[in-house]
Amino acid sequence: MTRGAERRGGVEEHAILLVAGLADLAVSAVGTGLSTVRGLLRRSDTADLAAAAEDDLVARGRLVLDRYAAVPEAHLEILARHARARRAADDV
Repeated sequence: MTRGAERRGGVEEHAILLVAGLADLAVSAVGTGLSTVRGLLRRSDTADLAAAAEDDLVARGRLVLDRYAAVPEAHLEILARHARARRAADDV
């Protein structure tokens, strides 16, 4: 749709078309998701798949906690260590 045609239709028509497109996308995504779930339920190794998914979620949770919950090392401590290393290198 060109900008000229968009102006003729008005903002309301553009909004309606946008909402209709989003609704179609949502329905398509839900349909795809349901068929995927249906396929997973038909598998004979569903329990193994669920256990693997749980292990994966636990590992991801551990990574997130390690990333955000760990207290970073003190800035002055890092600077002191660098200064000590420089002095040791200069003495050699």
